[in-house]
Amino acid sequence: MRFGLFVPQGWRMDLAGIEPDQHWGVMAGLAERAEMTRLWESIWVYDHFHTVPVPSQEATHESWTLMAALAAVTSRIRLGQMCTSMAYRNPAYLAKVAATVDIISEGRLEMGIGAGWYEHEWRAYGYGFPSAGDRLGALEEGVQIFRDMWTKGSATLDGKYYQVDGAICAPRPLQGTTQPGSALNGIPMWIAGGGEKKTLRIAARYADYTNFVASEFEHKSAILEAHCADVGRDFGEITRSTNIDVVIGDTEKDVKDRLAWRRDHYLKAGVSEEIVDTQIAGLTGSAGVGTHEQVVEKLLALKALGLGYTIAYFTEAAYDTSGIHLFENKVIPDLK
Repeated sequence: MRFGLFVPQGWRMDLAGIEPDQHWGVMAGLAERAEMTRLWESIWVYDHFHTVPVPSQEATHESWTLMAALAAVTSRIRLGQMCTSMAYRNPAYLAKVAATVDIISEGRLEMGIGAGWYEHEWRAYGYGFPSAGDRLGALEEGVQIFRDMWTKGSATLDGKYYQVDGAICAPRPLQGTTQPGSALNGIPMWIAGGGEKKTLRIAARYADYTNFVASEFEHKSAILEAHCADVGRDFGEITRSTNIDVVIGDTEKDVKDRLAWRRDHYLKAGVSEEIVDTQIAGLTGSAGVGTHEQVVEKLLALKALGLGYTIAYFTEAAYDTSGIHLFENKVIPDLK
């Protein structure tokens, strides 16, 4: 199994209490730490503008700016977003941005892409909030534009949602040209989401990676496999991944203490007690929560179902790296 690590960028209130002039140092330092361990294949950020679980004045740093910055301060580790919302940027423009980041990083970019879901920030930024069908239609057209620009050097599409006429991508990304690329060539494409009729069918056609909620992994995998059969794609070409919230300890008491810290952290950030307690309750039994033995057991069960990539999120990463250290030493070695 391969592993990625989320770098705190503020979206999940994971920089709260840290002064803004220190944010980049924290993020860059954690990225450099992840690279030095050589245990993590990739680092990740989220593509969002407003915080969760509630919109607030806490910082949320923009993902593609971070992609370029993280590319410049690292040299080996791969860089991804989980996941970019197609409608937030014109896809021809975004394909050009991604190609530039791939060149800055010397071929280390992962392209996470999805239809988008966070209605509050959509409306706040003036994007409206189209129906799910329209968001998914835009996703499919945008992915086609990406592929053409990255593999052919230009794209033309007279679509329902996007119209481009000879949009040039020069230079093209390094991946798929001067380096071995993804299964479909170009920057590896992570199509995230579990919509069974449309999202997973788009993934079957275009994805190098998918990303499922751990609790739905087996079911979504079966749906994806059926779509692959329908469109004539080798199911084995697609690496299936999941994101996990990690709350880990050597003992049950350690785990409870970390959950208590997390609860207190969100309360201090201004989230209501009701919302915080609902979130904490939702973590019970999840794949990344428990003693290190329990987390290994749960991830091994998912690995047996075909999980090939796990991306770990630690709420406390900006303040305390002991949980990351425990995961690195007591979980990753048993899953590699």
